[in-house]
Amino acid sequence: MDSPSRSSVIIVGAGISGIAAAKVLVQLGIEDVVILEASDRIGGRIRKENFGSVSVELGAGWIAGVGGKESNPVWELAAQSNLRTCFSDYSNARYNIYDRSGKIFPSGIAADSYKKAVDSAIQKLKNEEANCVDDSSKTMDPPSTPKTPIELAIDFILHDFEMAEVEPISTYVDFGEREFLVADERGYDYLLYKMAEDFLFTYEGRILDSRLKLNKVVREIQHTRSGVAVITEDGCLYEANYVILSVSIGVLQSDLIAFNPPLPRWKSEAIEKCDVMVYTKIFLKFPHKFWPSGPEKEFFIYAHERRGYYTFWQDMDSAYPGSNILVVTLTNGESKRVEAQSDEETLKEAMGVLRDMFGPNIPDATDILVPRWWNNRFQRGSYSNYPIVSNVQVVDDIKAPIGRIFFTGEHTSAKFNGYVHGGYLSGIDTSKALLEEMRKEKERKSESQSLLLEPLLALTGSLTLSQPDTVSNLHKCDIPTQLYLSGKLGIPGAIL
Repeated sequence: MDSPSRSSVIIVGAGISGIAAAKVLVQLGIEDVVILEASDRIGGRIRKENFGSVSVELGAGWIAGVGGKESNPVWELAAQSNLRTCFSDYSNARYNIYDRSGKIFPSGIAADSYKKAVDSAIQKLKNEEANCVDDSSKTMDPPSTPKTPIELAIDFILHDFEMAEVEPISTYVDFGEREFLVADERGYDYLLYKMAEDFLFTYEGRILDSRLKLNKVVREIQHTRSGVAVITEDGCLYEANYVILSVSIGVLQSDLIAFNPPLPRWKSEAIEKCDVMVYTKIFLKFPHKFWPSGPEKEFFIYAHERRGYYTFWQDMDSAYPGSNILVVTLTNGESKRVEAQSDEETLKEAMGVLRDMFGPNIPDATDILVPRWWNNRFQRGSYSNYPIVSNVQVVDDIKAPIGRIFFTGEHTSAKFNGYVHGGYLSGIDTSKALLEEMRKEKERKSESQSLLLEPLLALTGSLTLSQPDTVSNLHKCDIPTQLYLSGKLGIPGAIL
């Protein structure tokens, strides 16, 4: 195995949490950091791709939580880079609900269905809270179950898009309820490159620093009390004092990375308890626009008897004027189903839905782009999803370090899991926690060395020049050399 020299910290994953963690470490004096990224780029689930002559965001696309009492840190980064964004107003979507015959539901019916869905969601939350405190003396009304196509569609947009009107989401409470779509040709990941420029050597927009290693798929992490060894798929061995693991919760739940020794049971059980959301934005390019457009028409909904079946649509004209691009968002089961079939089959399904809404004479799409986050072994999903009423201990256990392995990412953020700013803030928090542990370790070593030196100094003072053999024996070690070199004793060389 190729074994580069030992570094202070290895960071596994160059998404926003990994880059944020590395930046803090380097700026606070820990410069011998190595970042191992499995893919050929930085960004993780922030990823752009050219489609229909514009740059579209396959993963994270919005800056959620803007306009409140506190400033969203990702919004601040976007402002510093003059990142182009567009305000997304979802409030009109409920009045653009199409049935399978192409008729828009009257606004009164839509409003009543929406109110019913909100009331049901609130009732469900109350029931969950009551179950948490185990108040069996109260009988709670069961929430109504969505049955009709319009009820299923509204239930989908309420829960799968985490509308703030229903659930007290920390992002909206702390940072504000406005959301902005990133529509910059440089891409959402431009924010990560700007962060990287602060501590990594770059040239003409490319990162050339040897501390960032791309296409390095980590398959095993060996950890002892004295250090860690990270083994990659291409047979390289990287050694460090600590590891920050900045991979997704989906990867932690998969068998991509083996731990030696294995993670303790409480840790692995907490990881398994976290739900993984799969969120798929399918992009369709057309020769011309045939759908209604305007400020109140950006979002529209298709009501089908199957929940989540090509339900939520977005006209991308405000983001990319004249692009003639529509986006339809699928989640979870529908996402996994579509990922498993051909793009041609998906295009056929999507066109069938559009012809239901806008008639049989609309043109065929000229191109389609289907991201596959679930089948990507470096992601295994889009983001973590904890229940609104959940056990805080689960998040704490997922975040808790195991010896010299520290965990970071949006899934370790109790308040902002699932969001870009959750990943960013968790990276900063984890690096600060690691720096504190490094400071404590330095203190422990200093105390240990003082305790070792005292008897040695006393012994040395009692020796005379007529005892050269005794002095030389102090520097000999009867530990078999092979055992020490193999690391089986776990004794740092500096102590010998």
